[in-house]
Order: sequence, then C-alpha cells, then structure tokens
Amino acid sequence: MSAATATPATVTPAADARITLRGHLRHTGALIRRNLLWIRQDPESMFDALLMPIVFTLLFVYVFGGSIGQALGGGQDGYVQYVIPGMIAMMSMTLSQGVGTGFSQDFNSGVMDRFRSLPIGRGSVLFAKISVELVRMLFATAVLMVVAVLVGFHINNWAGLFAAVGLSAVFASSIMWVFLTLGVILKNAQSVQAMGFLVLFPLQFGSSIFAPTKSMPGWLQAFTDYNPLSTLADAARGLMVGGPVAHDLWITLGWSVGITAIAAPYAIHKFRTKS
Repeated sequence: MSAATATPATVTPAADARITLRGHLRHTGALIRRNLLWIRQDPESMFDALLMPIVFTLLFVYVFGGSIGQALGGGQDGYVQYVIPGMIAMMSMTLSQGVGTGFSQDFNSGVMDRFRSLPIGRGSVLFAKISVELVRMLFATAVLMVVAVLVGFHINNWAGLFAAVGLSAVFASSIMWVFLTLGVILKNAQSVQAMGFLVLFPLQFGSSIFAPTKSMPGWLQAFTDYNPLSTLADAARGLMVGGPVAHDLWITLGWSVGITAIAAPYAIHKFRTKS
C-alpha cells in the first residue's frame, strides 16, 4: 500500500499496545530527531523562544521595575531578584502553547495521517513533540538567564537555579498534554492559539509572577492561592533567592501529576481515534 492510500487505521490500538517499551523508545528517539531536523531547516520557529524572554525581561524590569520595586522596598534591583524566577515559571506556560499549535498544523498538513499509518507507537508521536518543546523551553530559559544577569540578577545558588528550571520543566510537560489535546480536537492552529490565550492570560497575570498578591482584592487573592503558576513562581523564587520552598514545591508537583494523569491518557486516546 502506498503512502498516498494508507489510512490512519493501519495500526490499531491493540497493535499499538503490543509494541515493546524498547520499540516505543526507539520510535520516540527517531521522531525527536525528525522534529529537531525540522527546526534546523526552519530556524524561524525558534524566534519566539529567543525573543520572548528578552522582550518580557526588558519590559517588566525597565517599565514596571521601578514602581513595583519601590513597593517591595528594594527598588529596581530588588524587583529583578523578584521577577526573574517568576518569568522562568511564565516561560514554562507560554511556550507550552506551541506544542498544540504545531500539532494542529501537522494534522492539517497530513503529516499526522502519515505517522498514524506507520507501525509506530501512537504515544511516541506525542512524547517526541513534548520532548522537543521542552528543549525549546530550556533554550528560552537559558536566554532569559543571560538577559537577567545583564540587567542585574545575582545567581547566588546554582543548585537552586537548576532545581527551579527542573520544576518548571516538570510543570510545563504536564501543561503540554493539555495543549496536545487541544491540537487534536480543535480544527486549526488559530483555534488552539486563541484558546491558549484565554487560558494563559488570566493564569499569568492573576498570579505572583510579576507582582506580589497582597495588594490584590480578596477574591483575586483566593484565585491566586489555587493558581499553579503562583506556586511554581514562589517555589522557583524560594529556590533561587531564598525563602519558603516546601509548601509551594509540593503543590506544584501535585498539580503536575494531576494534570498529566488526566490529560495524557485523554490526549493519546483522542490521537488514536481521530478520524
């Protein structure tokens, strides 16, 4: 059967289940390589990971840093120490959206129909997408830290920095399953992007990423208490610059496990059964 006439039903879920763990790992590795080669051929796809941390850092430090820093009691220098850990959390959420839009584009271009006609594990396609998106997130975080040092951020705890980045990657991977699901069930990348904006905007700005929550109205503070981005930002802040860590760390890990446990099986199921 030619690639042009192959159908997505060539590999059934039962056949997928018979693929060994070693087979899944081999398939995932091959697909990761394919996605990385695609980025090399299309370097413009990395522009958001390159420019976003630069623009957001300069914007918040030099536009809002003076006034918010005074409220924190440390001026602009104090605000740099406050906002940079929060922006690591923001990168984990913002760049996660890209996995959904890219997945939707692959469906519309026919790439996913080709993958689903091959004898490869269906989950391998999704795991490869997430792995490459995590690489993009780590690249953006590296750019962010370079800019952060240039604007005055002091790295006093390298172990805490790596722990904060690792925690952000764990949370990002869980959110990527949500966006993969949206990439499967929504019709086009524009719809995924619009839905992502509706989710990301209130979560990011209704959190402790950019400013302390004490001055917020009581109802908004109640929202920030349950906002996983607040706990992620506060945990990263504690790890990188000092302060309480355990409570926010465990809540963030709990959110990550819970979201993954629900979204990952559903995303794989929808990918297998999408017509």
